Amino acid sequence: MICLTLSGPTILDNLKALADNKDYVDICELRLDLLSSSEVPKAADFPSMVDIPVILTLRRVSDGGKCTLQEKARRSLLIETMKNGGFSYVDIEDDVKKSDVEEAAHSLGMKVIRSYHDFEGVPADIFSRVHSLASRGDVAKIAVTPHSTADIMTLFRINEELKDVPKIIIGMGEWGVATRILYKKMGSILTFGSNGKAVAPGMVSARELKLLYRADQLNDNTGIYGIVGNPVMHSLSPQIHNPGFHKIHYNAVYVPFLSESIRSFLTLAEMLRMRGFSVTVPFKVDVVKYLGNITREVKQIGSCNTVVRVPNMWKGTNTDYYGFIHPIEKEIDDGRIKSALVIGAGGAAKAIVWALKMRNVKVMIVNRTKSKADELARLYGVGSDSLDNISRYEGKVDLVVQATNMGLHPYEDVNPAENFHFSGKEIAYDIVYQPKYTKFLLAAEEAGCTLKFGWDMLMEQGKLQFESFTGYHYPKDVEIWK
Repeated sequence: MICLTLSGPTILDNLKALADNKDYVDICELRLDLLSSSEVPKAADFPSMVDIPVILTLRRVSDGGKCTLQEKARRSLLIETMKNGGFSYVDIEDDVKKSDVEEAAHSLGMKVIRSYHDFEGVPADIFSRVHSLASRGDVAKIAVTPHSTADIMTLFRINEELKDVPKIIIGMGEWGVATRILYKKMGSILTFGSNGKAVAPGMVSARELKLLYRADQLNDNTGIYGIVGNPVMHSLSPQIHNPGFHKIHYNAVYVPFLSESIRSFLTLAEMLRMRGFSVTVPFKVDVVKYLGNITREVKQIGSCNTVVRVPNMWKGTNTDYYGFIHPIEKEIDDGRIKSALVIGAGGAAKAIVWALKMRNVKVMIVNRTKSKADELARLYGVGSDSLDNISRYEGKVDLVVQATNMGLHPYEDVNPAENFHFSGKEIAYDIVYQPKYTKFLLAAEEAGCTLKFGWDMLMEQGKLQFESFTGYHYPKDVEIWK
């Protein structure tokens, strides 16, 4: 089930939110602690106003809620709200010893969710906690805060250890987003979705869960793909691949994974039996040494952005070079682009410099750490310089490429080329695609330059990735998720 958490201050607000999401959810959670005080008495009648099951929750401040009542008064309010019946579940925290709410719930035919919240980390005794919660309620709920790939693996293992226990397992924050989408893989009976504004850290909207990820339709045969990076939640790749999968009726899902290292992620990928994944910053170079098979492009470029499972190993390819070159192919062919200034010397820059070199474009690399620019320049026989000297190339190049992660969150206000003054004749190309207009592109636009956007590169390289993942061409007329 997909559960909509209702966080509005009035019953009317919550009814509207439910109406807006009626096609996406199977159950809802009424957060009594988020209602205004004058609306709380009306909550008892809420189940009679809706046509799906309702979970009743009155969350304490210590568990991430807003309720400041003394414990006895809090339990009394829960019982008073339940009195008319109609609620399907009531959420009771793990440390509530008194059984009055539980007894009242069962007398009314309700099920009890026993919940535990940890906003700091993942407890070492998480398996025994889930077992204990299940013994004291009808459903065990764990909402914890992972900080590493190992933590995520622990959460996925809960279902292996306690397969027959009715449970809800949630990893909060950016690290836990995959657990919310792959909730069936976790053995969870439901996942919580928002009405657009997250009530808990890392919560995904109900609409995304239903339409983008089709989370409620995933099964044991669903192929798991994803993108690994740090940061990664800005990625728009799920908006390309998931609609593509759906269009060709391919039983698969594409999920973002935050990770601290590619080595850790590969362990998780094996555990989940993933079929393939995209690689973004900062792992495009590091991943190569873990691959059993690489293409000629990966060998020559030295970086990899696409990994697929082949018998007994992972195979790496690089689609960045094609994705980058496709939007400027015409300008190269007609001679408008003969020289280029590339800002950055990371994994993406490697593919870009290689692609330009292959098309006989004269390249100069500038980077904050000049030694990295020198290393990349030696690899391809091109020029290199310090970013501090970028002004030397004003009016001397046809193409300026911003190939760093500056512009991405949390660096939205950073333009690495702020000391470069465009003449207006250059083509300015930023590989950052979120936001579309970075500080770099805005400065170029103001000077009258032709702009090339990271989204176009993302889309073109994504189409090639899709072919690697599925064996099919990316379908035409796909409505990209907005």
